[in-house]
Amino acid sequence: MSHLFEIDSLVHRYGSIFALNEVSLSVDQGSIGLVGQNGAGKSTLIKILLGLLKHTNGTVKVFGSDISQHSVGLRGRIGYMPEREGIIPGLNGIEYVGLSGELNGMSRKIALRRAHELLSQLGLDEARYRRLENYSAGMIQRIKLAATLVHDPDLILLDEPTSGLDPDGRAAMLALLKSLAQRPGKSLLFSTHLLGDIEHVCNHAIIMEKGKIAASGALDLMLESQLNTFLIRWKNKNSSSNDVYLAALKQSGAEVSLSEEFGQARVVVTDAWSKQQFFKLAKEAHVTLIGLEPEEIDLRTVYQRVVGYKKNLPPVISLKKPEVSEVNS
Repeated sequence: MSHLFEIDSLVHRYGSIFALNEVSLSVDQGSIGLVGQNGAGKSTLIKILLGLLKHTNGTVKVFGSDISQHSVGLRGRIGYMPEREGIIPGLNGIEYVGLSGELNGMSRKIALRRAHELLSQLGLDEARYRRLENYSAGMIQRIKLAATLVHDPDLILLDEPTSGLDPDGRAAMLALLKSLAQRPGKSLLFSTHLLGDIEHVCNHAIIMEKGKIAASGALDLMLESQLNTFLIRWKNKNSSSNDVYLAALKQSGAEVSLSEEFGQARVVVTDAWSKQQFFKLAKEAHVTLIGLEPEEIDLRTVYQRVVGYKKNLPPVISLKKPEVSEVNS
């Protein structure tokens, strides 16, 4: 499988501000999720991949060609769905999608035929002759997607495609994107700050933070490589035993994040850690362990660990199905 894009020492500045800072990345064809907070550099990276923004330093290749030298030709192989509306008032759905096809070099006849096909596939049959300013938010996102796909690009770049959608509209858009991601020989780059959307659609994830690549790799390998995490609950017999237990956990190599509720914590341990150590240390500290539950690993967990965003860690809540019953120390 050939590389979709290759980036080496990419830098882009807006004045003295680094939007991208020494980004190096190589990604194969497929469905890629680009995730990060607002200001992480996602939109800047997409514009550079499109050749719409000239980067300050570094090299960027898309489909093996340098974007600085072949941006016009490469854009013919790329479809771009921007975050902002980007619609043209006064046009109806067919006219809008057909125009997009013509701008990508298609004849008017073929562009309009393709537009009719796409609007049928995307559930916009009855709205094809309706003016765009009368479309709902969900319909606008779907008509933008149709305009992105009209010339059958090899790569589609999607910037926050579920933005502004209600739950039903978001679910419908994700289903569409998942089907697009499974097309043979085609690739998809999906930029969002919604981690669950990436898990639903993509098989590769790129995590950006403050203009840098915090992590990149196959999503399943990212999830498998995470350390074991447990949510624990305990009772103490005196005021000092609580601190003794937490100190013992940390001294044994565990990473401990306290809950707002007394007697609960989130504990990250290595594969070498045995669950029995929780009991052993509890007994030595004179506390009673009453709950031990493995934490489910998802992309949100990976993201929080990678970018070190401790303040956004969810509070440890009461364990609904503790793995252990009360054990007397």
